[in-house]
Amino acid sequence: MSNIKRIKASFFKTESGKEPVRDWLMTLSKEDRQKIGEDIKTIEFGFPIGMPTCRPMGKGLYEVRTNLENTITRVLFCVEGEQMILLHGFTKKTQKTPKEDLNLAIKRQTEFKNKAGS
Repeated sequence: MSNIKRIKASFFKTESGKEPVRDWLMTLSKEDRQKIGEDIKTIEFGFPIGMPTCRPMGKGLYEVRTNLENTITRVLFCVEGEQMILLHGFTKKTQKTPKEDLNLAIKRQTEFKNKAGS
């Protein structure tokens, strides 16, 4: 692996300054946060990379795929320039990524692009 980040992870910020992915991560155990962080770091240094760590979801979205001891988590992100914008994190309960999780990430992606463009 190269020692230069190809893209740099950043948390999406809401209008009120909240960072939903950071807030979600803080609800997890330290070990789980570290595992997810390692997967994000792998993508930062190796983007674009594929399965099993990263998968394109369409509409410019990708997912960080982390399998924890008793659960599966996903962090949905988009890439803008040299930034990996972490849009939405969740614990997966079904085989397919729930539509509401995808829609929330798309909404935040649109908000980010609108703010970046203004």
